[in-house]
This record gives sequence, structure tokens and C-alpha cells, in this order.
Amino acid sequence: MEHSDLTGIIVDEAFQLHKDLGPGLLESVYSKWITHRLQKRGLKVEREKKVVFWYEGMRFDEGLRIDLLVNGEVVVELKSVEVLPAVAYKQTLTYLRLTNRKVGLLINFGAPLFKQGVKRIVN
Repeated sequence: MEHSDLTGIIVDEAFQLHKDLGPGLLESVYSKWITHRLQKRGLKVEREKKVVFWYEGMRFDEGLRIDLLVNGEVVVELKSVEVLPAVAYKQTLTYLRLTNRKVGLLINFGAPLFKQGVKRIVN
């Protein structure tokens, strides 16, 4: 499946979830429900995927977690805040770089309108 097809499915399901549940719930609620919806669509979803990388010969595997990794390809970072901090974009891009993946989505379920809360990020 192409990245654009995969991100399209994720965005469609996130949109429907935002429409059905509205903004303002905890991130963990959205994470559980979007995982369920994506798995119903036949996608493989890993929640809280540990980020492991090497730097200067040392392995680092503490504290960094991708909210969702879909089909082993698309990094999805979820937020549920009124105003998305600039660091959220940087965090998602860094996860893409550290895991050598090409495409990510930053989805903020706290945005009043869904289109204000979704960003596609390319490494």
C-alpha cells in the first residue's frame, strides 16, 4: 500500500472519530479508538512503540515512544490540546529521522475543527 493511501485511511478514520466524539477527551481515549478503527480496516497498528536508536556507539532505548506505528511505515503522533505546541511537529519529525521512516501524521484531537489539527510530515 502506498504512503498516500495509508495516510488517507488514517486521516479518514481520525476525522470520523473527531466528528463522532468531538474534541477534548484524553489522548489515550483517541489512541485506543483510532487503533480499533484502523485494525478493523485491516491495518497493523502498534501503540506506544519504543524508539530505539544508536548514537556515538551507544544504544538509546529509554523514554521515547511513538503513539502509533501503522503498517510499520507511518508514524502517528496524537495530541489532545487546545493549542498545539511547536515542539510537537519537531517531535514527530525527529521520530521519523530516528526510525528512518518517510511519512508521519501529527493529529491534534483538541482542535475545534479537524482540519486545523492534522498535519502530514515528510522526512
